[in-house]
Amino acid sequence: MEFSLSPKAQDYYDRVKRFMDEHVTPAEEAYHQELQSLDNKWVVLPLIEQLKAKAKAEGLWNMFLPDDKLGAGLSVTDYASVAELTGRSAIAPEIFNCNAPDTGNMEVLYHYGNEEQKTQWLTPLLAGEIRSAFCMTEPGVASSDATNMAATAKIDGDEVVLNGTKWWSTGIGHPNCKVLIFMGLTDPTAGRHAQHSMVLVPRDTPGVKVTRMLTAMGMYDEPYGHGEVEFTNVRLPKSSIIAGPGRGFEIAQGRLGPGRIHHCMRLIGLSELALELMCKRGTERVAFGKPLVNLGGNRERIAEARIMIEQARLLVLKAAWLIDNKGVFAAMSEISQIKVICPNVAQKVVDMAMQIHGGGGMSQDFPLAAAWTAARALRLADGPDEVHRGLIAKFELMKYKN
Repeated sequence: MEFSLSPKAQDYYDRVKRFMDEHVTPAEEAYHQELQSLDNKWVVLPLIEQLKAKAKAEGLWNMFLPDDKLGAGLSVTDYASVAELTGRSAIAPEIFNCNAPDTGNMEVLYHYGNEEQKTQWLTPLLAGEIRSAFCMTEPGVASSDATNMAATAKIDGDEVVLNGTKWWSTGIGHPNCKVLIFMGLTDPTAGRHAQHSMVLVPRDTPGVKVTRMLTAMGMYDEPYGHGEVEFTNVRLPKSSIIAGPGRGFEIAQGRLGPGRIHHCMRLIGLSELALELMCKRGTERVAFGKPLVNLGGNRERIAEARIMIEQARLLVLKAAWLIDNKGVFAAMSEISQIKVICPNVAQKVVDMAMQIHGGGGMSQDFPLAAAWTAARALRLADGPDEVHRGLIAKFELMKYKN
């Protein structure tokens, strides 16, 4: 396996790093202070649009998409290094038009959408003109088993009718969110993985109602957010179904592979940021006559963090290499492995950094509290640890079948 960057990927890595160092990192603290000072935080500050325009002009745009006409044409392995850089910032992914859930939704449309759907939704998403949300998880069932889904997408002549309640619909709070992807039960008599459909729903369709925004560990994550959404007799043309009725699970599997690589490499970047902050704090602050780094086992914690980060990165790169060279289904175990290990590593490293920062680590003066919350949430998002561990064990035990 070869993990070294191609010349093209190295060029993108260097340019993204330079852009981050010159434009994103210096502006981030002031951005968050301004946003938090507002009564209405569900807004796009001018800084974001300015930096988006600058990134687009420099060709640092849609780098997640392995298409050199619509994106950068980077492989999953090559893009992983870029995703790691953007993971150091809460605002960088949107600035480069590489933020979730839009990347996953764009990939769905790119691979499964028809020409009409691509023209209506993929084109403005790729241009960064609109945002999107993904509506799958439900409050009334154990959504870790997606076959439990109770919301429906019933065919009625030339229309599809949606009913049900979704929550943790990430991105629904963004003022530019214009389209939702809804997954619902279409035919309960079909095979277990051919019962559901994915449907494109314009945000302003009658019957779509955001009933509330949810906090994640007390944080709303403005201006993106996670909403509870009611769908009441939402009628849409049958042509709004992506790829056709019953193909929801097929699409979901194709969507989640690269998306999980992106999440995990951003978490590696977040872990690197936390370790960097920990080392700086530990060497600059003095207590009991010594730098903090020489007290209370902090050197051992720094070593442990470095070891965990390196192990996690190598496993993510292996999963990315398998996707590039053998396809998503050849990497299913590795994808689940990284989905378990990366949020846990990030959570542990950020926790160490919070501890060495003392009270400041829990405050808004440092990015650590928000980083810890993001890592903890990702132990549930895209499937809880327990489900992924179960899949890993399943794939492992298959080796021993006669």
